[in-house]
Amino acid sequence: MATRRVVFHYPKQMIDVPVVSRLARDFDLEFNILRANVTPDAEGLMVLGLEGTEENLTKALVWVEAQGVAVQPLEKDVVRVEEKCTECGACLTICPTQALYREVETQRVYFDADRCIACELCVPVCPPRAMTVAF
Repeated sequence: MATRRVVFHYPKQMIDVPVVSRLARDFDLEFNILRANVTPDAEGLMVLGLEGTEENLTKALVWVEAQGVAVQPLEKDVVRVEEKCTECGACLTICPTQALYREVETQRVYFDADRCIACELCVPVCPPRAMTVAF
């Protein structure tokens, strides 16, 4: 099974279209909604974890884009600016997925984008503003 974490950007005219349920039904994908901001008469945003065969994932994402929904890999939206990080560790205790962690031997702070769910909790607690989330 293959997995992908993606961000769907819904145009406001697509808010009422059951895109995610079609992914499960028509493409045999499992999904986990990691974050969503969907409001009537406004653009919507949904962060999803998707799992299925590589072929079905590819077909499904092509179909979603053909419907008018912009699709981005999640890791393009969560950024750690290495030059700004002071290794203070303020982000470590707030991260619910341990995407931010400290290596014991070097005491350096690292960011694992594959574990990040873009919850944005790390952004306001980072004193030098090394973490950014731009959807």
